[in-house]
Amino acid sequence: MYTGVELNTVNQAGEDECPFGTRTFLQSLEGRQYLYHLQLKQEFSDESGAIRGLTEMGKLDIVWKRNLGEMAMLQTIQLEREAPGYGNMRLSLETIPDTVILEEPFCITCKITNHSNRKMKLVLKMCDTDSIRWCGSSGRYLGKLPPSSTLSFTLTLLHLQLGLQSVSGIRITDKLLKKTYAFDDVAKVCVIPSMVGRK
Repeated sequence: MYTGVELNTVNQAGEDECPFGTRTFLQSLEGRQYLYHLQLKQEFSDESGAIRGLTEMGKLDIVWKRNLGEMAMLQTIQLEREAPGYGNMRLSLETIPDTVILEEPFCITCKITNHSNRKMKLVLKMCDTDSIRWCGSSGRYLGKLPPSSTLSFTLTLLHLQLGLQSVSGIRITDKLLKKTYAFDDVAKVCVIPSMVGRK
């Protein structure tokens, strides 16, 4: 389910070198830390069952050579991770600009994933905040979302305050259960003044 990338080299004069040098032996009570980046493969990223609870990521095999000429000792470590709990619904952003102009509309694309084992019937509501005004009609019907499925939609909003501002105020109601999910502080954007205003 995962791809692994080794991050145990440093770039010195255009060449990748081991940060520990050429010495391959550890003295008594000496320790080293090795870093690896493990990423969930794309085909599993949208499957709620694949990332729920404790999942096995694979195993790490370490071969210890005690002294020259002696038999090697193999140590196997099982790698596991606790997936973050998203509840029955997860909202993620597919596209959002890094920088936006004050009081000028911009678009974001959201993706909803149904992590429950039942169908959802979704209605979207946008709530204005002190720094955000949503553009478009609130209370629109998004459609039915089967279990372990996703749907995407685009929203338009504008910011009223300068600086690093949060995107908040998204409310999605499951009409079948009559339950509302609140999504606040889903991302931050840098709001800058317009060139016209600065002149």
